[in-house]
Amino acid sequence: MSDLSAAHCSTELLNFTDCAGWAEDDHAAAFYAFLKSAIYAETHLYKSGSLGPQFEDLLPVFAQARSLAAGQQIDRQTARVFFERCFYPVKIIPHDRKTGFVTGFYEPEIAASRVKTAQYSVPFYRKPPDLIKLDADNRPKDLPEDMAFGRYHNGQITEYFDRQAIDEGALAGQGLEIAYVANRVDAYFAHVQGAVRLNFDDGTQMRLTYAAKSGHGFTGAGRVLIDKGELEPAKVTMQSIRQWLAEHPARIDEILWHNRSYIFFREAPVDDPLSGPVAAAKVPLTAQRSLAVDRKYHCFGTPFFINTHKNLENGEVFRHLMIAQDTGSAILGPARGDLFFGSGDAAGALAGGIRHDADFIMLVPRKKVAD
Repeated sequence: MSDLSAAHCSTELLNFTDCAGWAEDDHAAAFYAFLKSAIYAETHLYKSGSLGPQFEDLLPVFAQARSLAAGQQIDRQTARVFFERCFYPVKIIPHDRKTGFVTGFYEPEIAASRVKTAQYSVPFYRKPPDLIKLDADNRPKDLPEDMAFGRYHNGQITEYFDRQAIDEGALAGQGLEIAYVANRVDAYFAHVQGAVRLNFDDGTQMRLTYAAKSGHGFTGAGRVLIDKGELEPAKVTMQSIRQWLAEHPARIDEILWHNRSYIFFREAPVDDPLSGPVAAAKVPLTAQRSLAVDRKYHCFGTPFFINTHKNLENGEVFRHLMIAQDTGSAILGPARGDLFFGSGDAAGALAGGIRHDADFIMLVPRKKVAD
């Protein structure tokens, strides 16, 4: 068996019969999410991670998926056989905890206006022209290595404006506004999710997806409220954070400005209302089948069977085969994932309550395991 371990975890080869809930899952739903990455990979490359299957390991399986789907509808049993024939399940065991850990994310839907009004005054900004991507060649020595963006101004590269500076008007008057919403907290959570669907009064919709960020580190509002003794760690959810902010409107800036990271967006069409936004893997996300992972460790397109062993808000235990199709600045570690739940308030209700330990079982192509 290939060495599938990384510096921060160990791995255990399993049988599919060891994966509680595997047989009951809808493998066809996972197959069609996997097929999106398989189709993309026919003409594009994904960067490999340090753990598990490399991009070249997945290529033959991608080809088999495309061939299997050609001209026929894939049912649950056919999809299950496909995954079991092509992969072995490998459990990832992080060294700093007994199991993996997952949170949830979704695409908010918010009422909006294309122009600023008395009601709609909180902007979403497109990427500013002075925001540049940093790398080893252009990063000044006084900027941290993990700062991915900076500001090019007067021939020099410096730290970009942070959330407080932008909220206080650092970008005003540059014509960067895409649209406006009414509530700062709604806008903030759209930044956290990295995507939003805007509903206009004329019945049209606009999707905004991630374009860039300010380059500063992410600090979650929940962590700030825990550190200030305002919320107990076990009770922190998106809903409890929203409730606290609603009850303490005078302290919203104090809490939100701790997160210096600021997200810039680009406009995207809503071609399929049932599909999620196109995320980091360049394919539309699929509700309860797309997973955000740490790209340091994992290649996009890798399947993972996630078992939280806990009921969701709808009473169902989450035991789903997911496909790595996104990433995020807060998703750090070999057994750390963010589960995409879809769009709208119902998806948000599910996603906001997810802070669960979970079995993090990576599906590895059989040939790689055998080599």
